[in-house]
Amino acid sequence: MRDTDRLAANIRGLGVKGLVGAVLAICFAAGSAFAQPAPGPLPVAPSTKTTTAAPATSTNLTREDVGAWLDGFLPYALERADIAGAVVVVVKDGNVLFKKGYGYADVGAKRPVDPDLTLFRPGSVSKLFTWTAVMQLVEQHRIDLDADVNTYLDFKIPPLQGKPITMRQLMTHTPGFENALEEVIAVKPTHPALRDFLKSWMPPRIFPAGEVSAYSNYGAALAGYIVERISGQPFPQYIAQHIFAPLGMNHSTFLQPPPAALAPLVSRGYLSAADEPGPFERLGASPAGGLSASGTDIAKFMIAHLQNGEYEGHRILQAATAQQMHGTPYTTINPALNRMTLGFFQLNRNGQRVIGHDGDTRFFHSSVSLFLDHNVGLFISLNSAGRSSDTFDLREKLFGDFTDRYFPGPTQTGSVSLATAKAHAAMMVGQYDGSRREDTTFASFVNLLSQASLSADDSGRLITPMTGLNGEPKTFEEIAPFLWRQVGGKDLLAAKVVDGKVVMWGDSNDPSGAYTPVPGYRNAAWLLPALELSFLVLLLATIAWPVAAVTRRRYGAPLALEGLPARRWMHVAAAADVLVMAAWLTLIVGMMSTFYWTWAPYFVSSAMEKWVLVLHLLSIVVLPLAALAALWNVWTTFTASTGVMAKLWSVVLAASCLIVLWVGVVFHFIGLGVSF
Repeated sequence: MRDTDRLAANIRGLGVKGLVGAVLAICFAAGSAFAQPAPGPLPVAPSTKTTTAAPATSTNLTREDVGAWLDGFLPYALERADIAGAVVVVVKDGNVLFKKGYGYADVGAKRPVDPDLTLFRPGSVSKLFTWTAVMQLVEQHRIDLDADVNTYLDFKIPPLQGKPITMRQLMTHTPGFENALEEVIAVKPTHPALRDFLKSWMPPRIFPAGEVSAYSNYGAALAGYIVERISGQPFPQYIAQHIFAPLGMNHSTFLQPPPAALAPLVSRGYLSAADEPGPFERLGASPAGGLSASGTDIAKFMIAHLQNGEYEGHRILQAATAQQMHGTPYTTINPALNRMTLGFFQLNRNGQRVIGHDGDTRFFHSSVSLFLDHNVGLFISLNSAGRSSDTFDLREKLFGDFTDRYFPGPTQTGSVSLATAKAHAAMMVGQYDGSRREDTTFASFVNLLSQASLSADDSGRLITPMTGLNGEPKTFEEIAPFLWRQVGGKDLLAAKVVDGKVVMWGDSNDPSGAYTPVPGYRNAAWLLPALELSFLVLLLATIAWPVAAVTRRRYGAPLALEGLPARRWMHVAAAADVLVMAAWLTLIVGMMSTFYWTWAPYFVSSAMEKWVLVLHLLSIVVLPLAALAALWNVWTTFTASTGVMAKLWSVVLAASCLIVLWVGVVFHFIGLGVSF
């Protein structure tokens, strides 16, 4: 329910690896010190020696200019990406400067997008309403940002390493929760109540609280439930009374599906404009992404935050509370990067203070950007994933070009010695996992397929898996110790180094996530090729079994009896390993297809738990026994009067079974847990 397309774009084109890796992409996105906000250029580490390039000339932001610019940008972009429709709103100085719908809210009915009436599903932009509700209760002294959240719950979040979770950590995505897929999105008529969802599908914590940014829909939903508990009102009702009503947001709701008066106004959602529309998406973690709202209503919310909580004489926050919310960045890697504030992402660019949030469901893709120093807000929502699922690139391009056009500013520059650049780049080279990941379930297998690989060239530049609109990998040059800037661009990348080792790195586009080093035992650089080769070997052994039998029968060749039982069981073991791994892959590809290729909601619903249990039980039996059969075959082959090639083949088969067993253990195919 947030920026999911960047990782998908990076792994697209990798065949089966990319197909399965896209599962993690839905749920993947990229702290112990607080710092007060500072206007102007981004802060850098004390040892940084940087300069700033001269800013470009700005264009005056007027209704006429922005309208002409957007009319030139969006129609072509939507057609090229096969996106059915979009809404764009620009606010300035407390008023709507520009609003317009592009394309269709319903392609079949030729219903155009109306910025005043058409309801879009802005996904994780919903979280800004949840965090605003939290801050309303904070200023009423009913929630303490630094208290254990268990204080407000009727079930318990277990501590990790003795550390509980606080509301501040929920708001900065640092509670350390593992990502979870189950029941996040559904289309069935009924869905668990918020409390039942939170209690039944509580993900484990994999990071100590406050140390690593790891985007969490569960954490935001937990905050929404705390709002319910403290206020005594269902979450949708609280938001309607305390945010929608004061702002006059009459075309907005958190009810799923919307009430009868609003239901006909909801835009249809599409994979691409050429596809049939999908069903209404229900989100189990509703406070994290369940909003339906018109562009004009989002404009009112943007204006209220730009005016420190006030809209047309009505307040949703006191000014000091809004300023605290907007200007309390939480540092986990480097203060030079954009960071999480209390619920908002820093989106600083060109030395301008910008905050906002992205949001993604299966079909809808949105972003809000607030330019604090200019009292300007920009909102865009798209109702299709698009032909190439490149909505992130489109939004990134729109935001970057809008900022550069109307609010140009200095570009951060600097340099380090060639020797330093090479040494630091060498420290960075390797495989990394995104912090928003599954670690303790079978879904962790997609980590193997989606690890981020950093490499370096001869000049000490970092080559990343992130790509631009041209599809080329982004390259970064070091401008200060462990701070890099994109070559030919403005993105920043920084690393946190402890005791001479890189413990995590992140980039300026994603303050809610980080990348952490992959341990050697599950490093894709060696394990993925080994698994692919093992699967191929076992598949060949499986195919060779009936082929050899047919060949012997055809030509009347005798069957060698020496070591026959071990060889037969080896064939059974190979076939069983292939079938079990193919079943897991089918399940994981099905999970991916739920979000990217077809609408198959059962792959991420609790209905899949029985099949997960079956695969776990099969893995517990098959994978170890297959490895034992393979080792028995090696012993039999080496003690029999067989040739060198037979001995070598038996070793290759045994190694393949052991690799499959290793993967089964490391990525939790062998286990009994059914949640994911």
